[in-house]
Amino acid sequence: MTQARFPWPEASSTGVGSYPGDDPGEAVRTILGELPDLPHLPELPARGAGADMIGRTSGLLVDFPVEVQPTGWRVVQRPGRDLARATDFLRYDVDALEEHAHTYRGPLKIQVAGPWTLAAGIELRSGEKLLADPGAVADLTDSLLEGVRAHIADVRTRVPGADLLVQVDEPSLPSVLIGAVPTASGYGRLPAVDRVTVEDRLRGLFGTIADADAFPLAHCCAASAPIDLLRRSGARALSLDATLLTRAHDEHIGVAVEAGAGLFLGVVASTDSVLSDAADTVDPVRELWNRVGFAPEELAATVVTTPTCGLAGASPSHARAALTACRTAARVLRDEPRR
Repeated sequence: MTQARFPWPEASSTGVGSYPGDDPGEAVRTILGELPDLPHLPELPARGAGADMIGRTSGLLVDFPVEVQPTGWRVVQRPGRDLARATDFLRYDVDALEEHAHTYRGPLKIQVAGPWTLAAGIELRSGEKLLADPGAVADLTDSLLEGVRAHIADVRTRVPGADLLVQVDEPSLPSVLIGAVPTASGYGRLPAVDRVTVEDRLRGLFGTIADADAFPLAHCCAASAPIDLLRRSGARALSLDATLLTRAHDEHIGVAVEAGAGLFLGVVASTDSVLSDAADTVDPVRELWNRVGFAPEELAATVVTTPTCGLAGASPSHARAALTACRTAARVLRDEPRR
């Protein structure tokens, strides 16, 4: 196996992105304390519209204004208060990051929604999903590339010692690929998008991230995550829910790791529950590694442990405990790579 050089240290853990609560400063302090090897910029959707995944990334778009309608975010002619609120939320978060992590040195992860999840979640002025208009998707993607480029530059200015990782969240991508995104009426489904087109748009975004000297990774926690497509599109690491991986995924995982990709694997429950013993928690990862036939000593250098998904739906106590459990799980993978 050809082992890539990753920007995170061995036995690292991190969060997926979202976190409970509405205080950016408290969230950043918690993340820095619980995830010292690979912290991330937390997202706090409990604050409401504009702090959600779609609204947050919409605040980065350049010359592509949207606003909140009863059915969700919709393209409009000019920016309004909804977009201003989204922009303010993100600025508060980055301000908190600068305040508490200005002297931090090491890997730091930020997250943005990908073009296909945005296209499936934003409406055209007609009310139909933007995904229905290929030209609008192209415009959206171009705007996103410009916005992400500026966001990377801003965070790098605020935390100059950080080695940035940019996670592209694509939870809607499986639905886009199989034609399962509902039409505006809810009675039909939009046609599946050609995989070549999907790859092309993603490749542009991952390429923009890499050109900005940041590390591109893709997150999709669905059981049907298109692992091979994401790898071919330029993601240098894949963030997946390990509890959903089966033998059917082994070949795609093996090819990705062989090609030098890292793995961010969700092993800890993201909603309130009794947390398992660390050794049991990482069993799916050790079993996967054994099945694909890679050397156990390479496991902790390649795999970053995470919750199974974002923690926004968890209580603050569970969220903190989940991050602690992820950190413990990472050490188990390093110290006991074999069961």
